[in-house]
Amino acid sequence: MAEQNHAPLFTPPYPVPHKNKSSLFKRFFTGWVSWIHTLFERSYTMKMGEIRLPKLDFFIVNELSIVDRVMDDREKVFPKHRFLNDLLDPLIGNSVFSANGKDWENQREMVNPAFAHTNLKRVFPVMRDAVDDLLATIAAMDRSRPLDVDPLMTHVAADIIYRTLFSVKLDAEGADRIYHSFHRFQKNVQPSAMLRIYGLPLLGYRRRAIKAAAEIHAVFAPIVRTRYDAWHSGTGTAQADILQSLMEARHPETGEPFSFVQIMEQVSTIFLAGHETAASAMTWALYLLSECPDLQDALNTEIDRETGNAPIAFEHLRGMDGVRNLFRETLRLYPPVSFFIREVTKATTMRDKSLDPGAMVVISPWLIQRNRDNWKCPHSFQPDRFDDPEEAEACKHAYMPFGKGPRICVGAGFAQQEGMLVLASMLRAFRLSYPPVARPEPVSRLTLRPRHVIRLIFESRA
Repeated sequence: MAEQNHAPLFTPPYPVPHKNKSSLFKRFFTGWVSWIHTLFERSYTMKMGEIRLPKLDFFIVNELSIVDRVMDDREKVFPKHRFLNDLLDPLIGNSVFSANGKDWENQREMVNPAFAHTNLKRVFPVMRDAVDDLLATIAAMDRSRPLDVDPLMTHVAADIIYRTLFSVKLDAEGADRIYHSFHRFQKNVQPSAMLRIYGLPLLGYRRRAIKAAAEIHAVFAPIVRTRYDAWHSGTGTAQADILQSLMEARHPETGEPFSFVQIMEQVSTIFLAGHETAASAMTWALYLLSECPDLQDALNTEIDRETGNAPIAFEHLRGMDGVRNLFRETLRLYPPVSFFIREVTKATTMRDKSLDPGAMVVISPWLIQRNRDNWKCPHSFQPDRFDDPEEAEACKHAYMPFGKGPRICVGAGFAQQEGMLVLASMLRAFRLSYPPVARPEPVSRLTLRPRHVIRLIFESRA
């Protein structure tokens, strides 16, 4: 494990919570840009909060026993909320992420074989090739000035999942279109969400979100269409990737294959989950490293010790405890998905509060992972807390960046390996520093991103 005890510990930026709960009017305008900016001080310590809005009642649950009850959902009364599904519909449709009940069970059975292609050892060479391309790209850039990190991390994360899905590289033009289109999607879907829960007209925001989603689909739809048509006409050649598994999948009861539209929905879901959340986490991790030069040196020592200066191999990652803890701590402080949303489908009671059918239950990794009842110095950046016996319970029960229960993200291991490989490779190649500008501000929409692009100075270690 890297010796991190002397690395500078600091409190990275997060929105200063309001002293008291905001009025509906103020919450509307702060939530227009970011969910986490609506929070107030007690949000970070309360067991359960309640907010009544014109079109929706929702309850924020932080008590861990209730969190487990909702996320495990043994009663099968807390499916994913239709509100979130409506927001994501232009992007992923009725996919394994958004489906509920028996439909979800059938879809999950159909897509399970596809995840064999995310086997960590099997996918490692694909990841390494994409990371090598990233390093070559950065090395060729003008590094006399700070570089934009967000699009670089989006490109490498999208390229990795693109190769896993389709067995081909994602070119720079496609990566750029995805980065900017998803930014536009989030920028329009957030106001759409606020208008919807306040019962107001959508003012064209949903229409613009649909257009942005279509621009993302246009990057990979031609690949899916060409291979789908060739496969079903008998002229296609089988390839060892996720798309092939989706085309071969059959409904467990009817025996029917996925239609082209259904495959596009599943591909869109896997692509979104496989690149956007990883890109968010890696962007924040590089920022955190840029503030901690001593930590960079300690991790570099760990990487050299594990690799013996050889190219990073699959087996090397296992011994990089410090790099792993860096990624974990980044996910604790900046969980890419800050809120999980569930719907109450049967009248129930939680902490003496009555919840009617249709109410929304919000489980927030952002709040749970920053709650001082769960963690020591919860807003501070301390990667070695994951080796602290006093925080073992928190690591087990109050750490949920990938969700919990039967619908936990199946790509959690994939994301951790990807994050560790990218971060270790970047540390090896470059010394990072933060330029003398204002610190980045996180905003939470569908995913957690900096309000403005993060720029870092990349100095070659060679």
